This record gives sequence, C-alpha cells and structure tokens, in this order.
Amino acid sequence: MRRLILLLTALALAVAGCGGGDDISIDGEWARNSPKNVKMGAAYMNITSADGDALVGGSVDASIAERVEIHAMMPVEGSSEEEGMAMMEMVEIPRLELPAGEAAVLEPGGYHVMFINIAEPFEIGQKIDLTLQFEKADDVTVEIEVMEEAP
Repeated sequence: MRRLILLLTALALAVAGCGGGDDISIDGEWARNSPKNVKMGAAYMNITSADGDALVGGSVDASIAERVEIHAMMPVEGSSEEEGMAMMEMVEIPRLELPAGEAAVLEPGGYHVMFINIAEPFEIGQKIDLTLQFEKADDVTVEIEVMEEAP
C-alpha cells in the first residue's frame, strides 16, 4: 500500500509539472517609444523555453491596442543582395518556434511583437502588460517598459 501511495504521489507531481508557464523565461523586455500619429508599436525581448514550445499569439488591454501580432522581417521576393542589401518587409507570422533551451531573440530588424492600432503613442517610461500565448505552456504576462532604445 505504501508503494502505491508513493507511486500515485510521484505520478501526481509529474502531471502537475507538465505544461504551465514554468518552462518559459522572458528577459530584456522593452517597447520602443512611438512618434505622434503612428498607429503601431513594437515590443522586443528574449524568450526561452526549457522544453521547446512555440509563441503563437499575444494580447493587451483594448486601452493599449486593438490587437497583437507576431512579426518578422523577411527579404522581399525578387530583391537582390548583389546590389548591396536585399529589401526587407515586415510580415505577420503564425508562430515563432522556441527550440528547447535556446533563446529566441526578438529585436529591432528581426522578430518582434507588433501592437496594431495603438490607442495612444507609446511614451518613455510607460508600462504595458502584454500577455504572450504559447502552444504548450500557459499564457505568460510580462510588464513591458517603453524606452528609447534597448536596455
């Protein structure tokens, strides 16, 4: 009977450890301040998943922005690097893979979280609660500080 209780306890602990946001770590989070009359904003950070996962979405309060999307900078089809630099365009992506133990770097000119139709321009010192959604892990809410440049 004692073995059965130990086995069930171990099983319960193993199940409790599955999923959840415990395997997600986020650091270096910040958002760029925005000029007046701009309707978009961007946030950057490093996201690491201990077990491997994917960032699949995000959300903010409607008082901040209409919606949040995951974006990447991609070469424009047909542009040539022979001329010095390929033209780049910003595109929405449905997911950002998070390989186990590797930091996904969201930075200017690369992957980023895009705020669409912001209610007011982002001002230096402002703090924004951003909820990130993952394929396996529970949602994680991070406080993003608006800055002029990366911390």
